[in-house]
Amino acid sequence: MGIQRIWRGALALGLGIYVGAAAAGQIVIGQVAPLTGLEAAQGRAYSAGMQLCFDQINKAGGVNGHTFLLVRKDDGGRAEETAAVTQSLLQEHRPLLLAGYFGSQGITNLVTSGLLDRERLALVGYRAGDIRPETPWLYNVRASLKDEISKIIEHVATVGVKRLAVVHEDGPAGRLVLSVTEQVARDAGAAIVAAGSYPAGTVKTGSAAQAVAKATPQVVIVVASAAATGAFVEHYRVLGGNAQIFAHSGADIEQLAKRLSEEQMQGVAIAQVTPNPYKLSGALVRQLQEAPQKKSDDGGTVSYAMMEGFINAKVIVEAARRTGARISREAFVTALEGLQRYDLGGYVVSFKPGARTGSHYVELTIISKAGQIRQ
Repeated sequence: MGIQRIWRGALALGLGIYVGAAAAGQIVIGQVAPLTGLEAAQGRAYSAGMQLCFDQINKAGGVNGHTFLLVRKDDGGRAEETAAVTQSLLQEHRPLLLAGYFGSQGITNLVTSGLLDRERLALVGYRAGDIRPETPWLYNVRASLKDEISKIIEHVATVGVKRLAVVHEDGPAGRLVLSVTEQVARDAGAAIVAAGSYPAGTVKTGSAAQAVAKATPQVVIVVASAAATGAFVEHYRVLGGNAQIFAHSGADIEQLAKRLSEEQMQGVAIAQVTPNPYKLSGALVRQLQEAPQKKSDDGGTVSYAMMEGFINAKVIVEAARRTGARISREAFVTALEGLQRYDLGGYVVSFKPGARTGSHYVELTIISKAGQIRQ
């Protein structure tokens, strides 16, 4: 199945078109993600990465006699709808796992709804711009946001940067991001001289840009969605802000390039939590780059979000392999809890009881004036 068909199917599910339940011998994986809206580009790319991996495995005969079926529904990035859309997906398809969710508040709403606990259902792989404590049923295949912030501050501290600013969403999650960043900065001998916030789920970053520009920091750390990051950079540069900007991994380079000029993009750095999918290095990257039919109907190709989805699906496949022939929700959880130092080819994932952040891999990439990544 090509990505064009994959994404069309995703949109059909998002519009509520019924797709029949999985046949016997299929492992059904459910995803609720922003397939439309501000974060649709990343939601679709992540989904396409998972589908590429599942297609490869299915073509090779599956795992222990089982093949994989990925079913999707669209929450449009609306956090208030994530739990309800998930409930609908469960009723229609009875997945054995959930995977590839987006958004701090939507995931929080899903957890607090009690749905995962009642269903004894694990969620493997998610993107959230918050400092999230270890939570039962949630297994992430990427480094934590605290890992990303620590990597950024460790890097800038080595070159003598002392004055930092932070941009984050309004609300409790954003305030926790600020608190953690302040502590990490203090430990590195730096200080937060300004903080700017913006309403969650929006790109209204003008006030945040003004607050940061006024304080003249040396570096600005932006913990925001890709769309909001682009809006902030645009506002900040127009105001004459010239500090180097470091964004967390949610800032998608493809999305930034569509909004910003070359001059605005130049020198922006992004913390990445997967290997560079554009640079042929390591078995994992080769597997993604060699996957057939990477083109989509709107020109999408390999990306960091696609790489993350690909990694997530590989972890799910390995967990399925370890469960043996009798696969259940409970068996998946047991397999995940015992998945220690699983090397995907230059990227290692480990889980154990009470430690469900599977990776600490973070590297910093800098965007050139031409809008290209240079390490």
